[in-house]
Amino acid sequence: MNIISSSNVTKRFGGLEAIRNLDVEISEASITSVIGPNGAGKTTFFNCITGYYKPEFGNILFLEKEITGLPPHRIAEEGISRTYQNIRLFNSLTVIENILAGEHTTLHSSLADSLFASKRYRTEETESVRKAKEILAFVGLSGCGDQLACNLAYGAQRRLEIARAIANSPKVLLLDEPTAGMNPSETVEMIKLIRRLRDKLNITIILIEHDIKLVMEISEKIIVLDFGSKIAEGKPLEIQNDPTVIEAYLGKKNSLYQ
Repeated sequence: MNIISSSNVTKRFGGLEAIRNLDVEISEASITSVIGPNGAGKTTFFNCITGYYKPEFGNILFLEKEITGLPPHRIAEEGISRTYQNIRLFNSLTVIENILAGEHTTLHSSLADSLFASKRYRTEETESVRKAKEILAFVGLSGCGDQLACNLAYGAQRRLEIARAIANSPKVLLLDEPTAGMNPSETVEMIKLIRRLRDKLNITIILIEHDIKLVMEISEKIIVLDFGSKIAEGKPLEIQNDPTVIEAYLGKKNSLYQ
């Protein structure tokens, strides 16, 4: 079953078509990578899925429901979360407060409940903290809840951003260069975490990544963009040997691994 599909999606900025007639199908509970040279339209496509951009043309469906043009908070409520190429944490808040902020779409207490500390509010707050601690343990940050987010090591900040993104129990998680800036050991741990997200929580993963070896190792399907258009789609081995893909990256027939 396809959890996300796009048809003929086109996004323009002035005279520039950042993505053009993009047709994509993402299977439920899969790990899919979107790759391509800089400026290929990868992040623009993510921004269209998550409501930050509204396409000029085309449709995006989530579980066969039209979500094209919905605002970001509505997309999050539907069950789609994301991270960013550059880490965006609330640095002046603690680690656990960052995760609690990510749970806001799942909360039901009213303003009056919070002002008067009603029973519903207190029950919900207790459950939110319990869930946040579970998420911390899942991403390997147990015991860090009271630290300021800005004091975490770089790799831990990346994991915290994912922890916040899954705090609203999403069905789909979009990861924009999750290993950017990481050392080899941090990258290995991130690969393990991404697999656990899919295998243990049944979250569909879509990632943008420039580390080709990582992409080939973790992906079940790869979508390749160039100048806003899809130029290839398939399993890692198919993409690895596709001359159109190799030329888009290197400008000549060679190997993606060289």
